[in-house]
This record gives sequence, C-alpha cells and structure tokens, in this order.
Amino acid sequence: MTILRFHASMKQEKVSKTRVLIVDVARRLFAQYGKSHVTMNDIAIASGKGRRTLYTYFRNKDEVYLAVIENELDLLIDRLQVVMAKELPADRKLEEYIFVRFEAVKEAVERNGSLKADFFRNIYEVEKARRPIDVKEIRMLKQIYDDGAQKKIFTVQNTQWAAMMTLYALKGLEAPYLNHTIGTYIRDHRQNIIKVLFGGIVRQ
Repeated sequence: MTILRFHASMKQEKVSKTRVLIVDVARRLFAQYGKSHVTMNDIAIASGKGRRTLYTYFRNKDEVYLAVIENELDLLIDRLQVVMAKELPADRKLEEYIFVRFEAVKEAVERNGSLKADFFRNIYEVEKARRPIDVKEIRMLKQIYDDGAQKKIFTVQNTQWAAMMTLYALKGLEAPYLNHTIGTYIRDHRQNIIKVLFGGIVRQ
C-alpha cells in the first residue's frame, strides 16, 4: 500500500467513525425526546462535533433520522442472517425466521423509546428507509422457499412471488404486534399460526 493510499484509508476510517457516532447520538436523542423535539444543533452539541461537521454528512434532520432507521434495520438483517446460516429444514427455518423477525422488530422499536411513536406517525419515512432492506428480506425468503421447493417440503411454483407475499404479510402484522393488539396471541399460539401459514384454511 502506498503512502497516499494509506492516508486515504485512514481518512475514510475517520469519516466512517464520525458518521457512526453522529447516528448513534441522534438515535439516543430521538429515542429520549422524539424526532420533533431534537434539532441539528442538539445533535452537534451532544456528539461533540461542530455544526459544520454535522452538515458534512447530513443535509438536514430528516437525513439523520433516515440514517438512524437504516441502522436499526441493518441490525434486524443481522438477526435474520443468523437464522439463514442455520442448518435447518426449510419449514423450520421459515418458522424461526418469522418469529425472530417479530421479536427483532419489537426490540428495535422498544429500545428506542419515543421513536416508537415516530414509527407509526412517520410511516412514509420508515418505508422509504426500508426499501433496500425489503429487497434483502425478499432474497432471504426466496432462498428458503427455493430450498423447500427443491426438497419437496413446499409446493411453491413461484418462489419470488411467495417471498414477496410473505414479507408484505409480515409487515402488515407489525403495527398490531407492536401495539400489543395481537402480540400476546402470536407468542402464545405459535403452532396455530404456523398451521395457518403453512397449511392454509382450505380442506385438502
């Protein structure tokens, strides 16, 4: 590695660490006070960085908020990738994927205090941040369906479509799960839910 490349690498590492620090500080401020009560100046002061440094990375508070959501979603993907790495039959892997996902989403929202309210109030912003994550999730679910179809565990003809529909169904259950409308039922009736998801409701 040349000296120029070394210095460029060190500079990039410093940039990454500074951005990570700003996002983490912003997450804690948003969690404690809510997005609407936090300013860019608050984030700059709490992170120990000047406003000029803050605006080097983010044009406004919305971009910071988006980065916070993306970071939390990356943690969700990390949890799901642990499930994907397990040597399990496709049906068992899909079951674990679904329930790990519910708990990971719940933990992410509850860990961030006031962001729970923002999750529901600013759903458009959340969905905008989730688009790249959705692509990753569909890819993982398709992999499970492909494996299950190949081994005759699932009778799925279009695994891409099945993966997309599964993701949309799971996302549709997030709000009632987080609001505890169906959260207890999901935890206490796991086998019934799996029976409906895997077996359907029509007599075979």
